[in-house]
Amino acid sequence: MDHQLPKKHGKKLRLVCEWALRILLVVSPLMALAHEETIEEVLVLGRRLNLAGEARSASEGVIGQEDLALRPLLRPGDVLESIPGLIMTQHSGSGKGNQMFLRGFNLDHGTDFSTRLDGMPVNLPTHGHGQGYTDINFLIPELIRTIDYVKGPYHAELGDFSSAGGARINTFDRLPGGRLTVGLGENNYGRALAAGSTEVGDGWLLGAIEGQVYDGPWTDIKEDVEKINGMIRWSGDNETLSWSATAMYFDLTWNSADQIPQRAVDQGLIDPYGSLDRTLGGDTSRASLSGMLAWGGENYENEINAWIIDYDFQLWSNFTYFLDDPENGDQFQQLDRRMIYGGEWRRSWRTSAGQDHMHHTAGVQLRYDDIDPVGLIRTRERQPLNITRLDRVKETALGAYYELEWKFAASWRTVLGVRADGYWFDVESNIAENSGSESDGIVSPKGSLIYTINDAAEAYASGGFGFHSNDARGTTISVDPVTGEAVEPVDPLVRSRGGEIGARWQGAGGWTSSLAVWILKLDSELLFVGDAGITEPSRPSRRWGVEFNNTWALTDIWRLEADFAWTDARFTDESPDGDHIPGALKTVVTGAITGQWSSGWFGSLRLRYFGPAPLIEDNSVESDGSSMVNLLLGWSNPRWRVQLEVLNLLDSNDHDIDYFYASRLPGEPAAGVEDIHFHIFEARQARIQACWFF
Repeated sequence: MDHQLPKKHGKKLRLVCEWALRILLVVSPLMALAHEETIEEVLVLGRRLNLAGEARSASEGVIGQEDLALRPLLRPGDVLESIPGLIMTQHSGSGKGNQMFLRGFNLDHGTDFSTRLDGMPVNLPTHGHGQGYTDINFLIPELIRTIDYVKGPYHAELGDFSSAGGARINTFDRLPGGRLTVGLGENNYGRALAAGSTEVGDGWLLGAIEGQVYDGPWTDIKEDVEKINGMIRWSGDNETLSWSATAMYFDLTWNSADQIPQRAVDQGLIDPYGSLDRTLGGDTSRASLSGMLAWGGENYENEINAWIIDYDFQLWSNFTYFLDDPENGDQFQQLDRRMIYGGEWRRSWRTSAGQDHMHHTAGVQLRYDDIDPVGLIRTRERQPLNITRLDRVKETALGAYYELEWKFAASWRTVLGVRADGYWFDVESNIAENSGSESDGIVSPKGSLIYTINDAAEAYASGGFGFHSNDARGTTISVDPVTGEAVEPVDPLVRSRGGEIGARWQGAGGWTSSLAVWILKLDSELLFVGDAGITEPSRPSRRWGVEFNNTWALTDIWRLEADFAWTDARFTDESPDGDHIPGALKTVVTGAITGQWSSGWFGSLRLRYFGPAPLIEDNSVESDGSSMVNLLLGWSNPRWRVQLEVLNLLDSNDHDIDYFYASRLPGEPAAGVEDIHFHIFEARQARIQACWFF
C-alpha cells in the first residue's frame, strides 16, 4: 500500500454539485418570484405526541417545522434536541459533529442512534473520529418539514446504529414562497439564506443556499467558521407517481477550542474559555446526489431511493497535550475520505381476511462505503510527523426486513417484524498484519402489541433485537499500531436486546402525554478513550429507565412542554473497577413555554437540564449537572419575520461535557495527572435575524 495521502476523490460529483450551487446563487432569489399563487399549502406541524392509531410504540413521535421555528438554535445539530430526552453537546469546534446523549448512552457521535435525511444515511461506519459518526451541520433548519423519531430496537426498517433509536429528517419538496434571511450576532456571527420554489415542467424546483461565519466566545482563538451550504431539488407527483432528484453541497472549515483540564484553570494557566493547543480545528465537505421514485395503486405502494455521497473530513485534536510526546506534543490528525453508494427498495400493501385488516411492509437496503483513506497521523501545529495508521477500507452492508401490522380485533393490533443484515469488510492497512477481510450476519426479530383504550389513548408493549457494527479496522487488527503488541480483533456485529411498556393519551385542556418504561441490554459497550481520541469495545451492559413527555395547549396563545427522562446504566459483568458506565446521564429534563399571538408576536423560553454522570466505573468521580435557558422573541406578518435569540440567557458557566483521564502539562510527571477535562457552555450571546418573504 502506498502510504502517501491520496488526493480527494469523487471530483466529478463535487463539480456537479458545485456548479449546481453556482447556478442556485443566481436563480434561488428568482424562484419565488416566478411561483404561482395557486401553490398548494405547505403542511407545518408542531410537536405530535398523540399518535393513537398510528404509533407502534410508546416512545415515538413527530416534530414539525412549526416547533423548530420556535427553537433558538446555537448550532444546526440542536434541532435533534426537539426529540424528548435527547441532549446534543459539543466538546470541540462548531464544525464538528455533536456529542449525543440518549437513554443512558454517551452516544459519542451517533454509535447507537441512527439518523437519515430524505432516505440517505448520515451515520458513517469505520469513521476516522468515531464509529457511526453523525454530522448534521449541513442541515438548513428552515427546510426541515418533519423529524420522525423512534426509540429502542423495535422497528424493522432500522438496522445499524439504532439500538437507542433513530430519526428520519424529511425536508420540503416545495415552499409557499421565497425568502431572504440575514442574521447578525455577537462573536462575529453572520448568516444569510436564500430559498424558494418555482414550477418547472410537470414538477417543482426548490433551491436554497446558505452561508455562515462565526468566531465564538473563546479567549485565545477565533473559530473562524466559514460555511457554505446549498440544496436544489426537482420533484413532482400525480395520482400514481411521485419523484424527486436532489443535489446537495456543503463545505465547512473551523478552528477548535477543545476540552481542557480543570487544573489548568485552577492554576491560572488559562481561563475556562481558553485553549492549551491553539492550532486545532478541521475542515469537512459533503456532496450528494439522490433520487426517489414512488408509485402505487389502491392497495399497494412501491418506493425506490438511490444516492451517492462524496465525503471528506480532517480533524486536528490534542486531548493529552504532552503525555505521549513531551517534545512535540500529542496533537493528531484524523482523516476520512470516502464515496458512499446505496439505495433502498420498499413495498407496502394491504390485505384483509374477514374483519381483520393487515398492512405489510417489506424492504431491501444496500450500502457500500469506499473509504480511502481513513487514518490517524501524529502532527505538530497541523504539520505531519508520522503516520500511526492509514487504511483503505471497503465496507458493504445489505439488509432486508419485513413487518406486519395486523388489527385482529376492534381494540387490538400487533406489529411483528424481522430484519436480516449481512456485512462484508475488506481492510488494506499500512501495517500488513492488520490487513484482512471479515464478514458477519445477524437476524433481529421485533414486535409490539397495542391496545386502543379509546380514540385518544393507547397502551403499548414492545420488544426486539438490534445491533451496531464495529469499526472494520477492529475486526482485522492483530497488532497495536502504537505499541506493536498483539491484540485481539473485535466482533463485527454486536447484539442488543430491548423491551418497553407504555401509553399515550390526550386529556382535557389540551394536555397530551406519553409514558414509557424501558430496558436495553448490549453484548458489548463502546467507550470513549480520552487519551487516544478513539472508542473501543468493552463490557456488556444493561440500561433501564422511565420517560414522561407532556404538551399542554393552555390557550390559543400559550403552549407548555415538559419532558422528563431517568436512566440507570450499569455494566453487567463482574469487575473490581465497578459497574457504572462513564458518561451515562442519569436525568434529563427539558421544558418550554411558547406563545403565538394573532398580532404576529411570538416567543419561546426553553430550559434544558442534564444531571450528573459517572466519569469512571466506580463512580468516585462524577460530573456536575448542567442547565441552560434560551430565549426567542419575534414578530411576523406575511411579508416579514424578525426575531431575537438570546442563547444561554442566564449566562450559565456549566459544562457541555466532562471526561476524566490522564494528561500532561509541561513540568508535570511523565505519567501525567488524572483530571476532569471539560468544555464549557458558550457564554450568553444575542443574535438578530430578519427574513423577507416574497
